[in-house]
Amino acid sequence: MIHDELYNKGLEQRRRMFGRGGAEDQVEHTTDINDKLQDFVTRICFGDVWQREGLSVADRSKITIAMLLATGKPHETRVHIRGGIENGLSVEEIREIVLHSMLYCGIPAAVEGIRALEEILAEKGLPAEVMRPSDPAKTTA
Repeated sequence: MIHDELYNKGLEQRRRMFGRGGAEDQVEHTTDINDKLQDFVTRICFGDVWQREGLSVADRSKITIAMLLATGKPHETRVHIRGGIENGLSVEEIREIVLHSMLYCGIPAAVEGIRALEEILAEKGLPAEVMRPSDPAKTTA
């Protein structure tokens, strides 16, 4: 892989979103088979496109989750829900993306998205509830 400014930016973005497992562990296990894929993901995807002006990182996470739901990519959906949480998305925002996908991608996509969100919340020890100011039962301490 080419270790240049794009690589460094990409590795840092991967680290912020996915921790060591999605950054160093991925590139440290690069082989002759996956070297071009890892190079593209690190340098182009996260070092270039995710760094562009025009959309925030949170907006890019929202779009990515929606596209992964639409294309039926459950593993990558889970990866990017984790990354979306790290990029500041709330449980409510992710839930609404998943529910909105039901309209355009179908019920199976929404079921998969809700399942993924619930698994990741449990994995992170986060509450599986949506906090809304308009819901007094959930805002009182």
